[in-house]
Amino acid sequence: MAGPISFLQVVGAEGERRESLIKELVADLSLDEKIGQMSPSTSLFWHAVMLPRYNLRPYDSGGKNSRGIPAMKFSDGPRGIALNHSTCFPVSMARGAAWDPALEQRVGEAMGYEARAQGANFYGGVCINLLRHPGWGRAQETYGEDPHHLGEMGAALVSGVQKHVMACAKHFACNSIEKSRLFVDVQVDERTLREIYLPHFKKCVDAGVAGVMSAYNKVNGLLCGHNGRLLREILKGDWGFKGFVVSDFLWGVKDGKSAANAGLDIEMPVAIFYGRRLKRLVRAGEVPMENIDEAVTRILRQKARFAKVGDPAGYDRSKVAGKEHAALALEVAGKSIVLLKNENSALPLGRDELKTLAVIGPLATRSNLGDVGSSRVRPPYAVTALAGIRNRAGESITVTYNRGANHEEAAALAKSADAAIVVAGLGPRNEGEYIPLPIVRHYGGDRVKLGLPQAQEELILAVAAANKRTIVVLIGGSAIIVEKWKDHVPAMLMAWYPGMEGGNAIADVLFGDVNPSGKLPMVFPKSEDQLPDFDIKAKKVYYGYYHGYRLFDKKGLEPAFPFGFGLSYTKYKYSNLKLDQKQIPATGKIVASVDLKNIGTRQGEEIVQLYVGYKGSRVDRPIKELKAFARVALLPGEAKAVEMEINAQDLAYYNTEKKAWEVESIEYNVSVGPSSRGSDLLSASFEVTA
Repeated sequence: MAGPISFLQVVGAEGERRESLIKELVADLSLDEKIGQMSPSTSLFWHAVMLPRYNLRPYDSGGKNSRGIPAMKFSDGPRGIALNHSTCFPVSMARGAAWDPALEQRVGEAMGYEARAQGANFYGGVCINLLRHPGWGRAQETYGEDPHHLGEMGAALVSGVQKHVMACAKHFACNSIEKSRLFVDVQVDERTLREIYLPHFKKCVDAGVAGVMSAYNKVNGLLCGHNGRLLREILKGDWGFKGFVVSDFLWGVKDGKSAANAGLDIEMPVAIFYGRRLKRLVRAGEVPMENIDEAVTRILRQKARFAKVGDPAGYDRSKVAGKEHAALALEVAGKSIVLLKNENSALPLGRDELKTLAVIGPLATRSNLGDVGSSRVRPPYAVTALAGIRNRAGESITVTYNRGANHEEAAALAKSADAAIVVAGLGPRNEGEYIPLPIVRHYGGDRVKLGLPQAQEELILAVAAANKRTIVVLIGGSAIIVEKWKDHVPAMLMAWYPGMEGGNAIADVLFGDVNPSGKLPMVFPKSEDQLPDFDIKAKKVYYGYYHGYRLFDKKGLEPAFPFGFGLSYTKYKYSNLKLDQKQIPATGKIVASVDLKNIGTRQGEEIVQLYVGYKGSRVDRPIKELKAFARVALLPGEAKAVEMEINAQDLAYYNTEKKAWEVESIEYNVSVGPSSRGSDLLSASFEVTA
């Protein structure tokens, strides 16, 4: 008689045989062992140790069994691995500004490697919540405001991370207000939910993501962790998701029965409603055993899938935050910086033309890496903006510094210099995860006002009045309103929270060693009243169909800087937009090609963007939507034909009456160019036939 099924037998099988063995193993597990797979297993000692130092070591789940089933070992993100002293990459919003999925996959590979090298096998850093309003406190943790862009970047991170460990996409769904995240009820209609707030999650599911984390908020009256509509019907049903659902930490579950029956597979990081309480619910018949078996099957499926994943050579701890990953962090930071303004050739700074350079502002000397909540990464070092400028300036330039506390002194220093750089922006006191504890309540949260602090605005104006060549370097996780001072300075950079090599990257762009190529992943408004309502204390909010550039297009609003905008030290010419077909069926695809030429004198990289509009649609649709993009490198004088593919199925709208996606037989307008707005957008059209 054969003995009980072991986990090693499951790992050694493939395909249908593996699924069959998982079913046998689940049937053979005791109720305690099943509940154990769904429950956290980190000891109370380590929870106590990690109260002041979140994620010092992985948070475990499913670690107590007699079948050799490994524990799930969770590390947070998304700008790196929260464990120990890992590489701190630029925040996700910065990487979103790079518009480079191939680069993001490389970042994911580095993060996955560092997670595995430090004992984790589950990475919770694929944050793809849509930026509905740029004041959201955790905006820096996501990639931007557009579902297509979010999906491409998130799927790339999943692919990279999962070469080493399991990845988790979060927070499912409609999570985009920080202060009220624990109680707000997001009311959203089905079309808006399907077309705006879910496509990027679907893209990560299609990329094979192992896990999905539920959000704290409610959607249409139900807590996301208890929301069977989201978890069972859409995620696991409509999308065919084969992975598991894990709760957001501590407050993601409020009732074990509701959560388990809705399809939440793992509670983290403490067994409040699962563990013994869930066992009692099963024995009382309030949670069917089939729901438990389904959850455990999903968990074991992914554990078995990833048991053989990884580097055959093993994992070298010395590579964590080592030279290779630091170089990658520098590359990413350089590609993410957005040149917002550059008049009178204020940039780049020529080393042979400058003798003195004034650097001003308290953020110039601060290791400003972003939020200090769950996304915090502690690298072994961080290069400040001032240090980076001094590293790159060379011996012929004298770099002086003033904190800017006294505006007259700062202006005097600027007046004596050939050029002045003001480093301004935000930090963890202004934005980030809101943690409702007395000792940190002054950190994080949402921004209701999107401008800089008044003292910084006044500092910029004082310095600009003293030196006509004043460059402002902005630090932050989202849009900053610059209307009070932007006309007084010739040049502006958006550097985001640029990671541990950020200071060097900023200097590389300032001195022209790197040609800026980043593009904005969200609209920069002129004023807050151009944006959707944003009540950070609301118990109930209504998420409409329009936000971001779609809303600006719909209302004819003029932004300070449009979605997809970013300047370069060289110039590009777009021409000869062609579509390979004029008509395609609803199951077909079309290829758009455009000629792109570098007509400037510097090597550069341009992000070509393709938008689609709908002529004669029977439903309300955006004037245009991003449907494809490509990063293209060009030498001076070089030209390339850039091709981008559009699948007709990606043009569908969600028909709420039929409860299905529908591709309309109408005319579609294609716009291609360097941003979502401008007279230089090229246009063409095609039809989809029945």
